[in-house]
Parts: sequence; structure tokens; C-alpha cells
Amino acid sequence: MPRPTVAQLAYGSCTVIFSTLAMLLLSQAGSAPAIAVIAVTALALGLLVAMTVPRPKPASRAARPLTQSGSAPERERLAA
Repeated sequence: MPRPTVAQLAYGSCTVIFSTLAMLLLSQAGSAPAIAVIAVTALALGLLVAMTVPRPKPASRAARPLTQSGSAPERERLAA
């Protein structure tokens, strides 16, 4: 399983923190079960956000070496 990227960790953590604060302030929850539900909901939301952050795409091709006459695509274009 691939490791999470820095962006995924940052977005997920910020989502958990801000959504927990917002839900606690808006609901004015005072009981332990209500706070537990809010905490679990915020964690689930943070996980969802972290998993939907796009991953960087790996390089699909190996880089072509440069020659004295220029880059490889230029050389192919000039040969045609």
C-alpha cells in the first residue's frame, strides 16, 4: 500500500480539526455521546478528504537523452 503524501496528511488533518471545531460550535454539544459522534464524524470526513486528494502521477516514459543536435523530438522531426 502506498504511503500518504504530505498534501494528503495536511488536508486530512486540517479537515478533522476545522470540522470538529465547526460541528462542536454549531451543535453546542455538551454530552459525551454527542461529542464522540462529532469526533468520529470528523475523523471519517478527514479520511475521505485525504483519500480523494489526487496523487502525483509517476513518469510514464523514461527521459530521452539529449544529443548535440538538440532534443530527441527535434531530431526525429528534422529526420522526417
